[in-house]
Amino acid sequence: MRSWSDLNIKAIIQIIGFLLLIEGLFMLTGMPFSLYYCGKCYALLISGLITGSIGAILWLSMRKRADKTIGKREGYIIVTFTWIIISLFGTLPFIISGAIPNFTDAFFETISGFTTTGATILIDIESVPKGILFWRSMTHWIGGMGIIVLSVAILPILGIGGMQLYAAEMPGPTKDKLHPRITQTAKRLWGIYVLFTIVETVLLLSGGMSLFDALCHTFGTVATGGFSTQNSSIAEFSPYIQYVIIVFMFLAGTNFTLHYFLLHGQFKKVWKNEEYRYYIYLILITGAIITGILTFLDNDPFEKAFRDALFQVVSIITTTGYITDDYLLWPNMLWIIILLLMFVGGMAGSTGGGIKVVRQLLLFKNSSLELKRLIHPQAIIPVRLSGKAVSQDIIFKVMAFFLLYIIIFAFGTLVMSFMGLDFESALGSAAATLGNIGPGIGMVGPVGNYAEIPVAGKWFLSFLMLLGRLELFTVLILMTAAFWKK
Repeated sequence: MRSWSDLNIKAIIQIIGFLLLIEGLFMLTGMPFSLYYCGKCYALLISGLITGSIGAILWLSMRKRADKTIGKREGYIIVTFTWIIISLFGTLPFIISGAIPNFTDAFFETISGFTTTGATILIDIESVPKGILFWRSMTHWIGGMGIIVLSVAILPILGIGGMQLYAAEMPGPTKDKLHPRITQTAKRLWGIYVLFTIVETVLLLSGGMSLFDALCHTFGTVATGGFSTQNSSIAEFSPYIQYVIIVFMFLAGTNFTLHYFLLHGQFKKVWKNEEYRYYIYLILITGAIITGILTFLDNDPFEKAFRDALFQVVSIITTTGYITDDYLLWPNMLWIIILLLMFVGGMAGSTGGGIKVVRQLLLFKNSSLELKRLIHPQAIIPVRLSGKAVSQDIIFKVMAFFLLYIIIFAFGTLVMSFMGLDFESALGSAAATLGNIGPGIGMVGPVGNYAEIPVAGKWFLSFLMLLGRLELFTVLILMTAAFWKK
């Protein structure tokens, strides 16, 4: 039997070292804002040098000694441990600058950024140095498409194939490859990601945002993260800016493969995608219901009701977590709808978190077909998605994921209740962190934060964020004895 000693440890160290080097370089990108707004503020420079140096030492020390072959087991280990390690090093700017001197709080904020959750412990965001806020938003941008997918695009430099990393990083039920070579797929995905970043930044600048605010909110949007530079989030900005962010939250929650087809004029292929149509219909129908209720029951002006409703629906479904209004002040039926939307998630292959639209669509279709199978027990009736039959193996995996997700959510709610949170807050914190959403209900609602969560609770919720970002199995498989024996 194989054991942990059979793992390619040197290759694991080499790749993690290389990713730390990349993280160190990303830390330095915030230096211009630190110098411009703060003057002699070198927390990012020191943090970048420490992180990059350690990464370079690990990478270079193993470059000639490591076997270039990695398997699935190494892939799962690299992905999971990379997210933990980059989050640990990502705390350095917060701690060194003094913005978040407490290690637990700094780690919570950092892993919330890298997992694109957007849950924060900061009470007065606007008092934090601009360079540190830029790094805080940058963690979203890195985590959005995934630093692993970024590394896959350039892993040939190391002489190591990246398919195992890509499979572990993108564990959804469907993975469309845009090119037979995985490195080309990763490069094209990142190309679209960068394109969206540039276009949204320009549009936000056109709406009167400063370059700093435009970049930070673009990072939070295209990554479906939700960190803002303002205490009031997007409510601080004009309707134009809110509409721009709505559009790009929607795009970020869409399968990036469809963006590739769309940019190449293959419109029919995009609309033929059943998950995409379901995603659009769900947003439009839910947005219309909430708009109607806000207009007729709360007497809000129609345009404002429409904008707030559409913004919050898109923000929650895509797991971005930006806010323009306190939905807990809406009629009770509406924040219950918002809570249910926290379990939807974006499309598979998007930067969104949550259960994912395609899984729910497959569950609904399979449940409907079960009724037909009861009437015609001898008939073979496959589940079809976008006109193609879906294998029973995928259906079983989707059912297993959904069941496990609900069990973990229920367990998370119970754990947070034991830690002293009221039921609403326990429910909201578990749903919002596991779904990588950020704001929940109760004390962690849209105008609240996670500052008052007990220390043990912050570590537990950090674990839920990691589980949600890597879609459960990538992390949980490391906790099984079989993984280390076979």
